[in-house]
Amino acid sequence: MRRWLSYPRAEGTYSRQAHCDLPSGTYEREMGKEGFFGPTAHFHHANPPTGWVKFEGPLQPHAFDTVELPPSGSSPWDAHGLFGNGDTHIRYWKVDAPMDHLVRNADGDELLFIHEGEGALFCDWGHLPYRDGDYLLLPRGAMWRLVPRTPTQLLLIEAVNGAYQVPEKGILGPQAIFDPMVLDTPKLDEAFEAQKTTSFDGNGEWRVVLKRRGELSVITYPFNPLDTVGWHGDLMACRLNWRDIRPLMSHRYHLPPSAHSTFIGRNFVVCTFVPRPIESDPGALKVPFYHNNDDYDEILFYHRGNFFSRDNIHPGMLTLHPYGFTHGPHPKAFALSQTAPKKETDEVAVMIDTRFPVDILDGARRVEVKEYVHSWKPKA
Repeated sequence: MRRWLSYPRAEGTYSRQAHCDLPSGTYEREMGKEGFFGPTAHFHHANPPTGWVKFEGPLQPHAFDTVELPPSGSSPWDAHGLFGNGDTHIRYWKVDAPMDHLVRNADGDELLFIHEGEGALFCDWGHLPYRDGDYLLLPRGAMWRLVPRTPTQLLLIEAVNGAYQVPEKGILGPQAIFDPMVLDTPKLDEAFEAQKTTSFDGNGEWRVVLKRRGELSVITYPFNPLDTVGWHGDLMACRLNWRDIRPLMSHRYHLPPSAHSTFIGRNFVVCTFVPRPIESDPGALKVPFYHNNDDYDEILFYHRGNFFSRDNIHPGMLTLHPYGFTHGPHPKAFALSQTAPKKETDEVAVMIDTRFPVDILDGARRVEVKEYVHSWKPKA
């Protein structure tokens, strides 16, 4: 356990409670350790901390538009690489036709977030339908394939050399945020039986394409190796839809993003922002607070709705805020929160916070929105 140097003090004009009843005409900025889990300082500024007129150098906020990405083949190994480091690899995949082979990832667990489309997942544990808004969690080493019924787009978040766990819920109890009972598991049903005798590629052979240490190997069988007749244990694929997530809320205090954690990987966390009532207390901040990105890179994937803290963002876009600078709501969103705040949010977004910096890969570079860094500029 860490023993942080802790001795709360205050100086000048400040609020008694973070994110609430801010001194008139000030803008609050949070600086913290370990994301939102360690000691913090809250500064009150006379001007918006993001009110820059020029931002030069490599440390800049980025936006990317996956809508502009071309189709990416019939295999997840063909997916567009977006970001990566030693703990996670994030890809984007557009697939229209049933996969003609099975895949197995020997490098880590796979988390698939379905942005668009519906269809079926077939894996060692059986058959599991999918739709937009589903997370599909596939343990390391699982064999699987997708059979889309409609064109499907999905975000793949790989836990490199690691596994996914659920966040510690503590005094909230194990049913908080989502009850484990809403996790759906595959079935050995008629659809699974039917796929056993259907050749994926029409030549009477079944291929499994394995990824290990980033390299691909192909194993060919004269039968379908997805021929499970029964299984038992507590390691399995599962499905969670954002519609089954019941977010933590406080009507008097804006909760940090960590309150919306859904899955935990090694040195990164996956959070889900879903519709919720906005804080109703008159003195509570009603948009995300300005904060320093000092320990984590922050990646946001915008799935659907109106993103109340951002301007000019549409579904299918991603943003990357690398650690090292202050960021927060766009000027228009902040102004509206002061004068005409909404009663509730209607956004759905997936956030990946990484403890160590990610590299921007070619797939993201080709669809970068270069002017994003200027979106915080004060309007003339």
